[in-house]
Amino acid sequence: MKKEVVKRGAEAVIYREGGSLVKERVKKSYRLPELDEEIRRLRTKSETRLLERARRNGVLTPDAELTGKYTIRMEEVKGKRLKDALNTMDGRKQAAVARRIGEAVAALHSADIVHGDLTTSNMILKDNGLYLIDFGLGKVSHKVEDKATDLFLLWEAIISTHYEISGPIWKNIINTYMQKYSTAPEVMARLEKIGQRRRYK
Repeated sequence: MKKEVVKRGAEAVIYREGGSLVKERVKKSYRLPELDEEIRRLRTKSETRLLERARRNGVLTPDAELTGKYTIRMEEVKGKRLKDALNTMDGRKQAAVARRIGEAVAALHSADIVHGDLTTSNMILKDNGLYLIDFGLGKVSHKVEDKATDLFLLWEAIISTHYEISGPIWKNIINTYMQKYSTAPEVMARLEKIGQRRRYK
């Protein structure tokens, strides 16, 4: 069966095969072969589990299954990538989407899931739902620092990609996050400290 490459990244290649997407982690020649195999195996297994855990906790993610040591077969979510759609929406839709982002991140953090790459490139709009994809850098963590870092990366992504609308977008995300996640005040306090550290580096 022909493999149609959809995306080629530093860590993995994603290709379309038989109506699904397959994510395959690639070899890293700079690592010892035994170490490389172990890292790729563990990260592939971890990503599959994180997708399942997120879905169980109310976050929209692609259905996925482990199909090999280094491969995950997953549903192709056919919608609009938020990075490409957000700036052209009217203000009302932007606010609604921002609230969905806040709900999704609150659900992740309530389940002690840190996404690791929260950007609008990894969010897809489909049928009024917001799907999160690519948990390749994610992990399970109860640490406030990790969750605050997750939010900081999201803030940086919004500033860099959606600068003109970043103020109201961020406000709606955070207001919703604060309402939906009981530990949010601690995370927000740590987020402020992270911002200060980055400013004074």
